[in-house]
Amino acid sequence: MKHDELIKLAIEAKKLAYAPYSKFKVGAAILTNDGEVFTGCNIENSSYSLTICAERVAIFKAYSMGKKKFKSIAVVSDSKNYISPCGACRQVLMDLAGGELEVILANSKGEAKVLRLSELLPFPFGSKDLKRKKKK
Repeated sequence: MKHDELIKLAIEAKKLAYAPYSKFKVGAAILTNDGEVFTGCNIENSSYSLTICAERVAIFKAYSMGKKKFKSIAVVSDSKNYISPCGACRQVLMDLAGGELEVILANSKGEAKVLRLSELLPFPFGSKDLKRKKKK
C-alpha cells in the first residue's frame, strides 16, 4: 500500500474523532505486514487523562484482531504542522510494533514526512529493561 492511500484512510478516521474539549481531531491508520489496515481516531473524555489517542486506538484494534506485525502507521490532523505521536503513543508503538515501524506524518497541506519510530523514540524503555537476573 502506498503512503498516500494510508494517509487517506487516516483522514477518513479523523472524521470520526470525538474531540469536544480540545477541538483537535487526529486520525491514524496502521498497516500490518500482511496488508490489512486498522484505523483509529482520538476519543476525548471530560477527565482528560482518560482520553485515548488515534494511534493507540488503531494498534489496539489490530492487536485485538490478532495482528502483531506492522509495516507503517500514518498520523494526520487538521494542523499545517506535522503531528507526531505523543510520548505515550510512542511507547505503546515501540512495545507493540518495534522501532523499525515506518511513521508517516501528514499535514493539512498534503505534505508527508516519513521516519522510523526509532528516530522518534531513540532511547526506548522496553522489556529488555525489565529482565531480572536469575537467582543462583
